[in-house]
Amino acid sequence: MKPKLPKTVFVLGVVSFFNDLSSEMIYPLLPLFLSTVLGAGAVALGVVEGVAESASSILKVVSGIATDRWNKRKPLILSGYGLSGVVRPLIGLAGSWPLVLAARFCDRIGKGLRTSPRDALISMSVDPAIRGRAYGFHRAMDHAGAVAGPLVAALLLSVMGLELRQVFLLAAIPAVVVMALIAVGVKEPAREQTNAGECSPGFSLRAWHNFGPGYKRLILAVIVFTLGNSTDAFILLRLSDAGISGAWIAALWSLHHVVKSASTYVGGRISDRLGRRLMIRTGWLFYGGIYLCFAMVDKAGFLVALFLLYGVYYGLTEPCEKAWVADMSPPDLCGTAFGFYHGAVGLAALPASLVFGLIWHAWGMEAAFLTGALLALAASFLLPKEPGQEPFAVFKGNKPQ
Repeated sequence: MKPKLPKTVFVLGVVSFFNDLSSEMIYPLLPLFLSTVLGAGAVALGVVEGVAESASSILKVVSGIATDRWNKRKPLILSGYGLSGVVRPLIGLAGSWPLVLAARFCDRIGKGLRTSPRDALISMSVDPAIRGRAYGFHRAMDHAGAVAGPLVAALLLSVMGLELRQVFLLAAIPAVVVMALIAVGVKEPAREQTNAGECSPGFSLRAWHNFGPGYKRLILAVIVFTLGNSTDAFILLRLSDAGISGAWIAALWSLHHVVKSASTYVGGRISDRLGRRLMIRTGWLFYGGIYLCFAMVDKAGFLVALFLLYGVYYGLTEPCEKAWVADMSPPDLCGTAFGFYHGAVGLAALPASLVFGLIWHAWGMEAAFLTGALLALAASFLLPKEPGQEPFAVFKGNKPQ
């Protein structure tokens, strides 16, 4: 019988639920707020999102290295969620779009501070036999919050008649719940201390050179895949171009997160039995097939079905990628490993949407989706062997964990 999820992992899942509840009360409405309340346009939105996500990607690397140096996870997790929880609702007080940029920037700084230490703490807290299940549970709770947030915002706007600014300010309530849960419910497991005065080479960016070929090949594969994994806004645009109304798109977006929530929990559990490589390769090939169909299908009904099926891809890959990074990480470098992983995903995502948009503009929608499908296919063949399969080295001088 496999062990149960520990309390810390359960609490971190609930934390992600309430954090996404708070976040998704605001961000689906952010373009509307910028355009109708502040009079800003698409360029301002692009600047806000581009700067914010760039900062988040860089800080995920820094926080991963820092959490290994300090041998602490909880302080960075608490400060990251706390910073986001404080500044995010303040968007409701903004009088111009640069103030929204500042708040969004600080929010993403918070995300950058907490993400790698949190994923490392989950790895430290669970038996390796249920890592996939642990990350699957966490991602499922995260997506469940993304379902609840827009529904709560819609209720406040339509039933209670509140204004956008008021809804944004009320997003502070679940943020307070997040802070209380972390402070009371999250515990760091005891760790072996390194010898006094020793400083692992993993405590700097040079740690990259100390990871073995398996880990590096995984990161390379993730980068190639991410270059073809553009923002989901293009899929929403595809639905809109097919004649699907805005109200239906909003409803489908919520249903999409329902599928993601269910599939990530199931997918994480399955990966503990079938292995990470098989699940991720299946997920990336599934993604490529969905993108190929988006390029070829025109009927609205089929596009709706494709969009909902698209949520299954997340279940096949999200928890498995994190579990595999944890599998290949020595305990004292787990944060660093997650830092490089999240940094690679974030930095590759920046040009991905730009390239996708340029291809769409120059050669049409079909060519853009086909490019994404081909990159997914290429990435699936770059995946390394599972840990323990020869030849494989997780960390120079160390056996695979």
